[in-house]
Amino acid sequence: MKNALTIDVEDYFQVSAFAPYIPREDWDRLPCRVERNVDLILGLLDDAGTHATFFTLGWIAERHPQVVRRIVDNGHELASHGYGHQRASDLSPEAFRDDVVRAKRLLEDLGGVAVRGYRAPSFSINGSNAWAIDELGNAGYTYSSSIYPVRHDHYGMPDAPRFPYRPRGEGGILELPPTTVPMFGRNLPAAGGGWFRLLPYGVSRWMLRRVNIAEGAPCMFYFHPWEVDAGQPRPHGLSPKTRFRHYVNLQRMPGRLRQLLNDFSWDRVDRVFLPRT
Repeated sequence: MKNALTIDVEDYFQVSAFAPYIPREDWDRLPCRVERNVDLILGLLDDAGTHATFFTLGWIAERHPQVVRRIVDNGHELASHGYGHQRASDLSPEAFRDDVVRAKRLLEDLGGVAVRGYRAPSFSINGSNAWAIDELGNAGYTYSSSIYPVRHDHYGMPDAPRFPYRPRGEGGILELPPTTVPMFGRNLPAAGGGWFRLLPYGVSRWMLRRVNIAEGAPCMFYFHPWEVDAGQPRPHGLSPKTRFRHYVNLQRMPGRLRQLLNDFSWDRVDRVFLPRT
């Protein structure tokens, strides 16, 4: 079974948890690592004969257009992570509209391909800002992967469906949730990110296989370019919780990704999920 492999293309200093420590106006003055890290990921995917979907920030694309072109030239799907990595839940409908329209136009101009997918920074679409789904449809997106059906201190909508659905009914935009496994009366995250780095690899493999085999469904997995970069700069003043979440097992991530690519079959989101709709 083909599963969807996705990469949220942002740099280390743009992580939402770093917002209290790194002012947005400092971004252009910080050393950027994203080009190096995306090239490493492209190499891993090429070695495995695998394609993926890259949810790319407009801010990154504007400053590193060669990253966008390499993603497209290597046969991967180019999708949108918005422009400025602001949580959808922190924006007004007007500001959100401007962000997602700007990002889509920029990515399409640079990549020369249609951009059909969107993922909100920090999975920040939930019941309190459901209007964002309508704005995405109006902006011309076909699908979103922005509602994570888990309980988390930074994001999540635990009562949302676990598998693809259309929040606005037939004909509306398709929502593709990151993969979860129901256990202990709640949905446990199985889609990647910090949990993939924290837990033993065998736990993640078991959870993904359970969804494939027991539920007969493809998985949606994600990670970030900064997660393959153990040598990234370390901002001062981070809280112990933020520091642990961000840096735990970064040095193990490339090896775990190689194992993940070998243990499962992966492809772009559009080829895994859109033919099913």
